[in-house]
Formats: sequence, structure tokens, C-alpha cells
Amino acid sequence: MSRAMETSRTVTRRPDFTARALVPLGLFFGLALVFPFLPLGTRAEYLLQIAFFTLVAAILALSWDILARSGQVSLAHAAFYGLGAYGFALLGKVMPWFAAMPLAALIAGLVSLILGAVTLRLSGMYFAIATLAFTEVVRTIIQNLPESVAGGANGLLVPALLGGNARAQYFLAFGVLLFTALVSLAIRRSRLHHAFAAIRQGEETARVLGVSVVRYKLAAFFISSFLAALGGVLFAGKTFFINPLETFSLANSIAPLTTSIFGGLYTTLGPMLGATVLRVAEELLHNSVKNGYLVVYGLVLMLTILWLPRGLMGLLRRGKHGGEL
Repeated sequence: MSRAMETSRTVTRRPDFTARALVPLGLFFGLALVFPFLPLGTRAEYLLQIAFFTLVAAILALSWDILARSGQVSLAHAAFYGLGAYGFALLGKVMPWFAAMPLAALIAGLVSLILGAVTLRLSGMYFAIATLAFTEVVRTIIQNLPESVAGGANGLLVPALLGGNARAQYFLAFGVLLFTALVSLAIRRSRLHHAFAAIRQGEETARVLGVSVVRYKLAAFFISSFLAALGGVLFAGKTFFINPLETFSLANSIAPLTTSIFGGLYTTLGPMLGATVLRVAEELLHNSVKNGYLVVYGLVLMLTILWLPRGLMGLLRRGKHGGEL
């Protein structure tokens, strides 16, 4: 009972949303908003493309973190990211992009409810392994569908998002990331935040406190998967082409986890900040080290766990911008 009382006091503390705490978040989005208007010179198109994929990485990281807040460490993010990409590729042929985009994400969210219902009894590494296996199952199914349906192993052409206009695509990605951040902030101010925190500290204790563990875990799964699928739509519409091997790769499941830990778990700014820093590092190493980004992810994850357990947000909280984001 004392454990339940302690958990109750912990989960009922409201996050600090003072103006000072929101300054770093506003600064992040302010810089992202003005970036396309900066004098980028002859490399403007290349830098805008890098910035676009950085926004997508931030969407994936923050959407993964929303699920992690309920204590679920999933390796199925690539599955929902890929379902969003393939859903948009197929739906985009028969309807406008602004209808195909949310519908593809909704389909991925509904599929996540099936996975959540099947894996509810699992936790820890067993849950992670099950979600990883699910990603492989989805990839195998997509790869073995008739080429006339999903392109098979050879891949599938995707309708260009917004006619291929790079600046318009960037601002669409910016809008999706802003929407994801607002969802994250809304969760932190709602009953979901307290329920997720209780479940993360112990499911049995959460039940004692009256939390419907099944319902809230499924809610976390749906929200996270829906947002990840939106990231997949953006990727597919930008690249014009997707294939099962790359879209459902393990890296697309590991990267959101790594960037969230590096930036700071259970926050809104942390995963976005982590994704930005690591994405830039990946580009810097791309031409100098083969698979350099994998080396960086591994080293950063190890060093962060050892020396910076609260991620970059831990450093911010030590400075003048306190509070939780």
C-alpha cells in the first residue's frame, strides 16, 4: 500500500509549463520555421532536404517517446512507419494527398491496436522481441504481395507529395512535427500523463490506483503509431520510391529509441533535439565513415546511458531553462 501511495504522489505532480520552461521549445520551432528563408547559398536545395529528413526523424523520435511513457519499449516503429509509407503510396493513386495522408496513418493506428491486444501480457525484453518480430512479419507480407499491388521486393513508386515542391514539403513536415509536439504537450497535461506514469512504475500498482492498464496501453500504441505513420507518409512522398528492405529496416526502429534516450526520455523537446543533433552528425560522417550513423548511434547510446542518463534535457534543466517539456 505504501508503494501505491508513493506512486500516487508521483503521478499526480503536474509538469511545469511556465513560460520559462517553454522558451527552448519555442526557440526550436522558431529556428525550424525560418530555416528555409536563410541565405543557404548554392547548397540550399541539399540543406533543405537534410532539414526535411531531420524533421521526419524528430517526428519518429517523439512518437516513439509517447509510447515509451507507458513503459512499453517497442521495436515495431519501422512497421508503422512503413505502413504509413505504403498506405500513402497505394491510397495516393486514388485520392488526393490530403485525404490519403491521414487515412494511411489511421490504418497504421488500427493495426497497432491489434498488435497491442496480442502483446499486452508481455513486458520488458519479451515485449521488445515480439514487436521486432511483428515488423519482420509485416515486411515479409508486403514483400510477398503481388508486384501489381505493392511492388514486391522491387519496391513501389509513390506519388510526389505537393507536386515535388521542396519548400512546400518542408513546411508540411514542419506542420506535422508541430502537431506531434502539441499532442505530446496535451498528453502531459491530461489524465493520460498520470496513467502512463503509473503504468511505467508498475502495472499492479497502477491497477490499485484504478488505472485501466489495457485501455491506456492501447491508447499509447494508437497515438504513437498514428504519428509514426505520418512520418512514413512524408518520407514516401519525398523520395517517390519505397521498398520493403529499407522501409522496414531495423535502423528505422532503433533510431527513434536512440534519439529519444539521447535527447531525454518522457519529454517533448528532448526527442526532437536528440534527432536533430544525431541527424546532423550522421550527415557529417556519411562521406567519411561507412555506415557512420550506426557507429554514432551505438556510441552515443552507450555514453548517454553511462554519463548522461537524462539526455540533453538533463543539461537544459541544470541551466536557466528549468521545468519539464
